[in-house]
Amino acid sequence: MTNITKTDEKLVERVEQVGAKVRKIHKAAASVIFGQDRVIELSLVTLLAGGHALLIGVPGLAKTSLVETLGTVLGLDDKRIQFTPDLMPSDIVGSEVLEEGAGGRRSFRFVKGPVFTQLLMADEINRASPKTQSALLQAMQEQNVTVAGISHEVPRPFHVLATQNPLEQEGTYPLPEAQLDRFLLQIDVTYPDEAAERRMLFATTGTEVKKLKTILSANDLMAAQRLVRQIPVGEAVVDAILKLVRSARPGADAEPKINEQVAWGPGPRASQSLMLAVRAKALLEGRLAPSVDDVVDLADPILKHRMALTFAARAEGIRLHDVIASLTERLE
Repeated sequence: MTNITKTDEKLVERVEQVGAKVRKIHKAAASVIFGQDRVIELSLVTLLAGGHALLIGVPGLAKTSLVETLGTVLGLDDKRIQFTPDLMPSDIVGSEVLEEGAGGRRSFRFVKGPVFTQLLMADEINRASPKTQSALLQAMQEQNVTVAGISHEVPRPFHVLATQNPLEQEGTYPLPEAQLDRFLLQIDVTYPDEAAERRMLFATTGTEVKKLKTILSANDLMAAQRLVRQIPVGEAVVDAILKLVRSARPGADAEPKINEQVAWGPGPRASQSLMLAVRAKALLEGRLAPSVDDVVDLADPILKHRMALTFAARAEGIRLHDVIASLTERLE
């Protein structure tokens, strides 16, 4: 008979308590973001895992409302930046202004930009120049920005939910692989079904405005993120993660089909992201440990932006979704 220590009992209790609150957050968000349960789930997985997400979808699918809603229910300060071709790095991180004080003495004062928030929506991130994109990248990766040689810490927690419009790619600057890899998940935002859109019509065109309440605080979220890292992961799940990620890489040891279809595959950060994401999903669902099914479920949003098809595969109409699906079939 397995002995359960007090530490284990405490961990189980905390997972159950936090999981219940996170599911309450999911329910609250779903009450105002109609027909996007999967998007809400993956967004919460991203935040619980302490990462950033790239949302891909056409305009009008409530991506901005999602960020505002999550900011409210999670007690986070949220801001939005509309990325445009003329956006400068200083428009994101801030800049120094020259001030004249008493006695005519002049000095520089740093004025913080919108990146100094806890939940940032970077709208249509691929419309800004690479130089501006890289300014946001530093904040995402290093949790600070550097202006005039001085480092400034961004608030904690700090999360970026960036959006891209899959249409109208003319005049855009596609994110390079290094930046894409910084996003924990790529979340595809699709159209709601008819029933959800019907509910939306009545809920959003009437006189009643639904008010959301804060369920978790910023400190509670950071505590939940620490709890995610304490959730145990079984050997079967670890083996599934390694098998999946490593099988997606072309090379001498790869299957001929992968070498034919995949130009470059996911690096070790994909394995790390998947390890955190399956733990976060388990917590979200009130389970004490992730399963291989979680690996299968999260494979697509974890790997899709970390892989590229060969020209021949694209010419044949093969999609990354199909390649990833064929790899996950071996795990089931």
